[in-house]
Amino acid sequence: MSKKSVAQEKKRILIVDDHPMMRQGLAQLIGAEPDLAACGEAENAERALDMIGVLKPDIVLADISLSGKNGLELIKCFQAIQPNLPILVISMHDESLYAERVLRAGGRGYIMKQEGGKKLMLAIRQVLDGKIYVSEKMAADILEIFSGRRAGTESSPVEKLTDREFEVFQLLGQGKGTRDIAEKLHLSIKTVEVHRANIKAKLNLKSSPELIRYAVRWSESQGAGS
Repeated sequence: MSKKSVAQEKKRILIVDDHPMMRQGLAQLIGAEPDLAACGEAENAERALDMIGVLKPDIVLADISLSGKNGLELIKCFQAIQPNLPILVISMHDESLYAERVLRAGGRGYIMKQEGGKKLMLAIRQVLDGKIYVSEKMAADILEIFSGRRAGTESSPVEKLTDREFEVFQLLGQGKGTRDIAEKLHLSIKTVEVHRANIKAKLNLKSSPELIRYAVRWSESQGAGS
């Protein structure tokens, strides 16, 4: 078989991450594999959405923390445009916070950046093979949730928030005001205020200062914003 034929058989991976060094590192890891190739890199969701039609990747490897649309929104956009395109999320955030949300949005797997290259390649191949990838620990929890034996993860009241409320809550924890959040998420100030009110109700908080304190403490405990 010619070298050209082997190259054509490689599975094409689009990398979406807002850190250039992370994108380069992932591309190098992938490039060292005989059956995989990084076909492109995007720093945000908008660029990734522009690239999929041209590059025609076999799989997208995406971070959750992106400027503009976050990883969850990106998954939903991909689902609308190309529903059969598998997406594997790679993130620094603990999977207990995001794995269920990613799968519900239509993603095919979740792996933390701390896991290292060997596990990442395993996750990529598993998702390419039509399977779902999460850690063994998370798999048992998700199986219970999706089989209906458990309504959802109840380890934190934050789990009650919708994806959009969760996004607003995270930005509050990073010290962003209502106007900043509205601009970042391309929402009206009134819509952000509605989300804030819903978050307060779901977390059983009585005032805005109480909400801000709760969000900041939560954000610090998760290492968010780094």
